[in-house]
Formats: sequence, C-alpha cells, structure tokens
Amino acid sequence: MERLRDAAEIARGTARLLASLDFVSLTEFPLANGRRADLFALGRDGRCVIVEIKSSPADFRADRKWRDYPPFADRFYFAVGAGFPRDLLPAEEGLILADRFEGTILREATERPLPAARRRALTLRFARLAATRLAAFLDPPPG
Repeated sequence: MERLRDAAEIARGTARLLASLDFVSLTEFPLANGRRADLFALGRDGRCVIVEIKSSPADFRADRKWRDYPPFADRFYFAVGAGFPRDLLPAEEGLILADRFEGTILREATERPLPAARRRALTLRFARLAATRLAAFLDPPPG
C-alpha cells in the first residue's frame, strides 16, 4: 500500500512539472500495444511524453515492460522519489526526481520523433480518454 501511495505522490509532482512545461497529462494511459503508461503527456505543439514511475528498486527490477513504451513517445522518462538509487536506471533514458509537490528533470530524455500516423492516433486516444474521464466525473454512472 505504501508503494502505491509513493507512486501516486511521484505522479502528482511529475504532472505538476509537466504542466509547468506546458504539457497536459493523463495517468494510466492505454497504448495500442496493450501496455498502460503510468503518465502520458501531450504538449501544446503535439509532442508526446511518457513517464514510467518507479517507487522502489524492487519495482524497477521486477518490471521490464518499460521497454515497450519509448516507441509511443517523442521523449521517455523515469520518475523516482528522492531515496531511489538513480544509478540503477538506464543512463540513456530521461530522469525526473519528484515528490508530491513538484518535480525536476535531472536528465533530459532523448528525442525520438514519432511518425505522423502514430502521433495522430495517440492524440486522438488522448482526447477521447480525457473526454471520457471528464464525462464520468460530471455524470457518474448510477450505483
């Protein structure tokens, strides 16, 4: 339970960081390959960012699915809390340090421009998911 709370706090601080950089974000964003990104952000210019949140070294060691995420983003980051051993993470990927209040980019992510068709598909998926979540919030289903 504590790991889930830590991950939620890292997500909150990371989302705040991304918002300060003019990105809007959604958590638990489903990708076409069946994976679900912890945080997917869309920039005003259409750039896509995926952030994989790691709350502990055990979480990182047990999870190898993160390699399936970079093909769906222009930039890919790991986000971790202050106590995470950062040398455990791959040096070629971006790195964000975050807590529940804020985040900071420690290492910029490699730019991997998306093909236009994939960017369009992701942007449409983002818009539809955001609208669906808003509609459920404004008009929750009965029961």
